[in-house]
Amino acid sequence: MTPTRKITVTFLPENRSASVMHGVTLLEAVRKAGIVLPTRCGGKAGCLMCKVTVDNKESAALRPPADAERRKLGSLLDEGVRLACQAAVWGDVSVNIPEDPLKAAVRRRLEAARRGEAEELW
Repeated sequence: MTPTRKITVTFLPENRSASVMHGVTLLEAVRKAGIVLPTRCGGKAGCLMCKVTVDNKESAALRPPADAERRKLGSLLDEGVRLACQAAVWGDVSVNIPEDPLKAAVRRRLEAARRGEAEELW
């Protein structure tokens, strides 16, 4: 693989993609795809807000975790969890971005209302 090859990163569940260069972090790729992924630490593996999940079959498409990411995530790495600010892309990959908890709660309530369930929205 040549370092100048464009790599496609697909973000799920939105199914939005970004074309990036080899070595770009997932955080940079997610921003290029126009998706908001909150962080507080400026990409220094400090806040753990940018956790994403990559299927273990695709883990070779990312740079192996460095010490900072290993310390922060520990056994979560075995479950495919990575820090978007630390994980650099080496090949085409699909990345799962967890849904914001507040957004998920609102979505569930709206879906229940559409189904005609008696539960009030608020």
